[in-house]
Amino acid sequence: MASLPYRDNTSRPSNYGRGGDDDEDEDEEEADESGFKSSKDAVLFAIDVSESMLTRPTDGDEKKSDAVLSPTLAALKCAYALMQQRIMSNPSDMMGILLFGTEKSKFQEGDEETGRGGLRYPHCYLLTDLDIPAAADVKQLRSMVEEEEEAADLLVASKEEVSMANLLFCANQIFTTKAPNFSTRRLFLVTDNDFPHASNRDARNSAAVRAKALYDLGVTIELFPISHPDRGYTFDRSKFYNDIVYSASPSDPDAPAPLTADIKPASSTAKDGISLLQALLSSVASRSAPRRSMFSHMPFEIGPGLKISVKGFILIKRQEPKRTSYIYVPPDSDKPQIVTGVGQLVADDTARTVEKAEVRRAYKFGGETVSFSDAELAKIKNFGDPVIRIIGFKPLSMLPVWAQPKQNYFIYPSEEDFVGSTRVFSALHQKLLRDQKMAIAWFIARRNANPTLIALIPGREQRSDGGEQIMPPGLWIKHLPFADDIRAPPETEMVKAPDPLIDAMRTVVQQLQLPKAVYDPGKYPNPGLQWFYRILQALALEEDLPEKAEDKTLPKWKQIHKRAGPYVVEWGKVLEEQYRVWQKENDRQPRIMANGGAKRAGGAAPAASNGRSAKKAKADDGGDAGEGGITDAEMRAAFAKDAVGKFTVADLKGWMQGKGIKAGTKKAEIVDAVNGWHETKMETD
Repeated sequence: MASLPYRDNTSRPSNYGRGGDDDEDEDEEEADESGFKSSKDAVLFAIDVSESMLTRPTDGDEKKSDAVLSPTLAALKCAYALMQQRIMSNPSDMMGILLFGTEKSKFQEGDEETGRGGLRYPHCYLLTDLDIPAAADVKQLRSMVEEEEEAADLLVASKEEVSMANLLFCANQIFTTKAPNFSTRRLFLVTDNDFPHASNRDARNSAAVRAKALYDLGVTIELFPISHPDRGYTFDRSKFYNDIVYSASPSDPDAPAPLTADIKPASSTAKDGISLLQALLSSVASRSAPRRSMFSHMPFEIGPGLKISVKGFILIKRQEPKRTSYIYVPPDSDKPQIVTGVGQLVADDTARTVEKAEVRRAYKFGGETVSFSDAELAKIKNFGDPVIRIIGFKPLSMLPVWAQPKQNYFIYPSEEDFVGSTRVFSALHQKLLRDQKMAIAWFIARRNANPTLIALIPGREQRSDGGEQIMPPGLWIKHLPFADDIRAPPETEMVKAPDPLIDAMRTVVQQLQLPKAVYDPGKYPNPGLQWFYRILQALALEEDLPEKAEDKTLPKWKQIHKRAGPYVVEWGKVLEEQYRVWQKENDRQPRIMANGGAKRAGGAAPAASNGRSAKKAKADDGGDAGEGGITDAEMRAAFAKDAVGKFTVADLKGWMQGKGIKAGTKKAEIVDAVNGWHETKMETD
C-alpha cells in the first residue's frame, strides 16, 4: 500500500516505566506514558575513508568552516552530534563508529599492537565500539573532529580496496556480540563509492550474501550517499547498493512500505547554501529515532464481522531530562555510590510492618471507608478485552478544538493477526479523507482499563521540500471528554471588538505570520531542556560552563518592528478612537485616583447602603479626566518633536498620573521624567 509508507520497527518491545513492580500504584485509568513501549536501539556508523572522501571541496566558502569539511570529517561530526544527543535523551541506546578503507586496522582493543586486526578485518578500524556512549567516547570523538593532527594520523586512506563483504561481516560480528537482544539494530553506511568491486563480480556477490545475513539477523542498513557535483560525479545506487540495502524492515517484513523514500545523495559542495554537514545531519535525523509503539495487536472493529489489526504509536512526546539513578557520597569515601530505594508498608497506629497480602485498597464514600480486594477491583474495572470499535461517523467540523483531555495516538495497520488489514485500513483512511469525516469509536487501551470515547481523525502525509517524510499518513486517536470531564467556564464580562479594530489587527497578524504560515517544531528546541543538557555535558566532559542558554524561541524584535511596527502604532490609534466611542455609548468614563491609577466608573451609579443613590465620582483635580487632558498620541508627537515642554505643568501632571510616573515639582524635572518614560518604552519595544 504505497499511500501509507509507515511501518513499525519494533518487534514485541518490553514494557517501559512500570518494570513489573507490585509496589507501583496501578490505579491509572488509561494507558498513558506508563504503558509506553520502548525498544532499545543500536546504531553503528560505517564511514568510508577513501581518497575522495578525504578531499575537501574546492569551491567552498572558507569563512564557513562547515562548508570546507571533507565528507569523512562531516560524517564524523554528524556522528558526534548524534552521540551528544543520544547520550542524554536515550541513555539506554548503543552507538559505535567503524571506519573502513583506512591504512590502519583495529577490531578490538590491542589489535594495533598485535597486528591481529589486519588479519581478521583488513582496513577496518573500530573507532568506538558499539556500546552505551560514555564521556570518554564523546571526548575521543570530539578530539577527532576538532584537532586536525589527531584526525590526520588515523584518517589515511589505504592503497588497497576494502572488501565490502569483510566490512558487512565485521558489522555482523559487532551486532551479534554487543547487541544480541536489541529489537532495533541499524547500520548507517556513509560513502561516495557507488560501485565497489567494479571488476570483481564474485566480491560483489559475496557482499550481497553478507548483506542478506545482516538482514536475517534483524539489522537494517541505511545508506547515506554522497555526490561530488564539482567533479561531475553523482551517486548511482542502482549499480551496487540496490542489492545491499533492503527496503523492508527485518522486524516487520510484511509492512506496507519503508518510512521514507531513498535518501537523496548529499552534495559535497555548498553552492545551494546547505553544507554537507547540514545535509547529513538532516538525513540522519530523519532516520535516527526508531519508531516507538504504544500498543500492538489491537483489534479494530470497523463493523459487525469486520475486524482488522492495528498498532499504536506516540509520535509526539514531551521530552524531559532522564535521571538514571540516585547516588550518595559516603563520609569516608569520595566515590559516589548508587542507592536503591526500598519501601515497606507500616501500620499508622502501631508502626507494625504490614505484609502485602494483608493490604486492601480503600476508597472514601460519605465519610465511610469502602475496601476492595485486588480480585474485586479487577472485576469492577473489567469492561472487556482491548479493542477499538467504531460506533458511528460525524463531520470533522463538529469536533471542537477544546475537546482533548489526553494525549493523541497514531494508529497504523498490522498484518500480524489479520491478513488484509492494510487494504481495509487504507480504504477507510481514504474515505474519511475524501468526505472530511471522523469516526467515533469505543476504545479500551489495555486490560482492566476504563473505556473512553475517541475520534479517529484521518491524517495526510506531510513531506519536506527535500522529499523526506515529516508526518506519515494514517489515523489519529483523539480522546473525547465525557460529561463528567467538562467544567463550567468562569464568568467573564466580554466587550466585543468593533470591526475597524479587527480590520487593523488583521494587518498586524498578516505581517507576523511564520514562514509558509506553518509552525515547524523542528526549528525550536526546548531551551530549558537544551540548557540542562549543555550544563550536564560541560560537567561530564570537563568543559567550560556556558554563560548563556541558546533560546530560539525568543522573538526577533527588530524584524517584528520593521515588518509590523507602523501597523501596531496605527492599531493603537484605532484602539484609542474606538475606546472613546465605547465610553460615550456606554457612559463609562475613567477618573484619576489619588495614587495615579485610573478607576472606571460604571454606566449607572451604584446604590448606597442606606438606599440613596451614590454621588458620581469626580477626578481629583475637579474635572473629568477624559475631557481636556493630553492624549497619548499628542504626547508621542510632542516627544518626537522634542516639544514636551510646551504643555503646562498641570496638563503634564495629569498625564503622568494616568501612567503612574512620579517626578519633582519643577517643570524641568517633570519634562525629564516624561522624556525618560518614552525612551525606556522605546527600548523595551
